[in-house]
Amino acid sequence: MQKAESILKKYWGYDEFRSPQKEIITSILSSKDTLGLMPTGGGKSICFQIPALMTDGICLVISPLIALMKDQVDNLMKRDIKALALTGGISSDEVITLLDNCLYGNYKFLYLSPERLQQDWVLEKIKNLPLNLIAIDEAHCVSQWGHDFRPSYLKISVLKTFFPSIPFLALTASATERVKTDIIEQLKFENPAIFQKSFARENIAYLVVETEDKLFKIEQILKKNPESSIIYVRNRKSCYEISNQLQQLGIKAAFYHGGLPRRDKTKNMDWWMQEKVQVMVATNAFGMGIDKANVKTVIHYQLPENIENYYQEAGRAGRNGEKSFAVLLVAPSDLAIAEAQFIANLPDNDFLKLSFIKLCNYFQIAYGEGIDEQFAFNLNHFCSLYQFPVLKTFAALQFLDRQGIITFTQEFSEKITLQFIIESKEVIRYMSLNPQEEEIILLFLRTYPGIYEIPTAVNLSLVAKKSNKEESKIEEILEKLKEKGIVDFIAKNNDATITFNEVREDERTINRVVKYLEAQNNLKKEQLKQVVNYVTNTETCKSRLILAYFGEKKTTECGICSYCIAKKNKSSDTKPLVILIIELLSEKAQTSRELLKTLHCNEELLIFALQELLDDKKIKILANNKYSIV
Repeated sequence: MQKAESILKKYWGYDEFRSPQKEIITSILSSKDTLGLMPTGGGKSICFQIPALMTDGICLVISPLIALMKDQVDNLMKRDIKALALTGGISSDEVITLLDNCLYGNYKFLYLSPERLQQDWVLEKIKNLPLNLIAIDEAHCVSQWGHDFRPSYLKISVLKTFFPSIPFLALTASATERVKTDIIEQLKFENPAIFQKSFARENIAYLVVETEDKLFKIEQILKKNPESSIIYVRNRKSCYEISNQLQQLGIKAAFYHGGLPRRDKTKNMDWWMQEKVQVMVATNAFGMGIDKANVKTVIHYQLPENIENYYQEAGRAGRNGEKSFAVLLVAPSDLAIAEAQFIANLPDNDFLKLSFIKLCNYFQIAYGEGIDEQFAFNLNHFCSLYQFPVLKTFAALQFLDRQGIITFTQEFSEKITLQFIIESKEVIRYMSLNPQEEEIILLFLRTYPGIYEIPTAVNLSLVAKKSNKEESKIEEILEKLKEKGIVDFIAKNNDATITFNEVREDERTINRVVKYLEAQNNLKKEQLKQVVNYVTNTETCKSRLILAYFGEKKTTECGICSYCIAKKNKSSDTKPLVILIIELLSEKAQTSRELLKTLHCNEELLIFALQELLDDKKIKILANNKYSIV
């Protein structure tokens, strides 16, 4: 393995592999089909990138995540390793050109979505490529029992027919025993080598914290642990609100969600990575490609959708091996809210069909047309136009995306078009009177030759880089030129991009996939049931609950989770504390925060004593979240 380790050092700067990277690479080099289950942050991509670099030919990487494909291709290109990705929105002619480049251009990696394999002409082109390895990322998508099932993944097994001697590598960060068996069966693996790193994270304390005041609890946690942290929230509005609230409390915070312009994402990420802010408040759009070892605390403000997502997000804590915390905050109303969010908004067959037809009408796509057409999309505008509930519509679009009918990319885009609308001699005259703007105007004129004839899409980042000026300064100049009637300048902001992967066939399109809809809806209900069990179970170690979910049965109690802490507290004598609590509540109803300030006791012990009194029906919780004597 010396050659593999020298490649690891040369391109990635690491001296040695993590377990089980080396074992997986050895298996692939022995031409064995291989399944690797590695928790988030385990370095899955190295498992196919290094053996691909060690052998002649091209590695085909199949992934459902466009952003991840782009990220990996960018990282490989930075290392002078030739790679390309066939993402959505690329025309058939461009795809043919790119595949020809693969054949003759000495490329080492070709990334594509599973939907591309459903295009027979793409498959024909791939059959002629000198492949040395086929890697399937997010392999749980091949199983209908996985949390992100995509029927298009079932097409991957066809490649076995064309490349019988090429090893296949299936990788996933989270799969139950049922999903693992299904992956092997659906991909037609024979006697595969299976490498599964334990899902145990001994240094992470999994804490389920019941609280009626989440912001106060977050303040306590972050001031007690002032190291780098992440707070996961369900929506963009919460990103802004909680970030602002933390700033007012003296805790430096930034925010991140899919709707942020790229420059703001980069700026906020850099602040957090460079320790200029302690906390990143984010939706689940924040996660891909994060490599920050010293995250001390990951807090979930609301219940997660499933254990798989929770485990991956919580696992961003403590990658340096030091003790860290994964905190799930739970208020009395959270279970009902989760039910309304995740279950009540599941689309049925009729709504799915209606959503698809209206989506086609929205973009004026005629029956039998639309394949490979790409459009900027604003979800709220679409829902407002057709009087659709936003969350249910979002779920319907996600389902259509996973079935490969559309590609729904939740990526903020800022499309700017510019056209000079006065004669060139007048532009020259304006520049002579305003020399401070001359450089920017000339840059636009030289970079975009047709900018006089038609509205032209322009790239502010490119002009900013060429002029060594801030984008905001360039926008100011354009606004000024617009006010003076020199240019027509339009900036359109969109939440997402939608690409149609098939021709429009309405009922025929939807009827083909509705059989999967009911199965997916039932799976989501079961997944939420498992989340509720994780939260409400007071009889089992939280770490053991997670490990059992992923099929690890022979485990021991972690000793540091909320259950284990409560178990230790049970051995403490709470009688004196119980008496004091009853005395205080006899005078007036109080919150747990007010009781804590008065009693100056251990917080976990107070929570245990309150729970004991609630169980004995000696106290009750009022509508204003205060405790009172029964």
